[in-house]
Amino acid sequence: MKLSDFVETKAIVPQLQATERDDVINELIDALVAAGTVDAGIRDELIKKVLEREKNGSTGFGKGVAVPHVKHEQLPKMAAAIGVSQKGVDFNALDKEPVFSIVLLLSPLDKPDDHLQAMENIFANLQKDTFRKFLRQATTVEDVTELLHEADTQQLAG
Repeated sequence: MKLSDFVETKAIVPQLQATERDDVINELIDALVAAGTVDAGIRDELIKKVLEREKNGSTGFGKGVAVPHVKHEQLPKMAAAIGVSQKGVDFNALDKEPVFSIVLLLSPLDKPDDHLQAMENIFANLQKDTFRKFLRQATTVEDVTELLHEADTQQLAG
């Protein structure tokens, strides 16, 4: 599975306006709704589920990244939004550092294997210093899509 299989290009937000965790989650889910990937009717429920997930344990994994994720029975397909914060967001990350790159993953409830594959792909790339560095420096949708393409075609070194 490639990043391009589930990252919604129209939901890439290279310059997040939000500066607080909850607002970032709102902004990224709104981007998926605006892209037509997520039904507006379940927007509030998705936000609530993601925030509940964060309360149970932060998805801010350190090194400036967070991967909020939930499954929902009304999602027709897996979709991810990517946000980049220029200022950094307090995600209550494990290393207590601000988060600059956020990958929000929403998955159908009945496709747990796809969800795991997507999470593995996201984490494999976020473990690479080069990927994290270029994602954090991205300022346009094109910057991010080019980085995703390079990751998908294994053109990025660790």
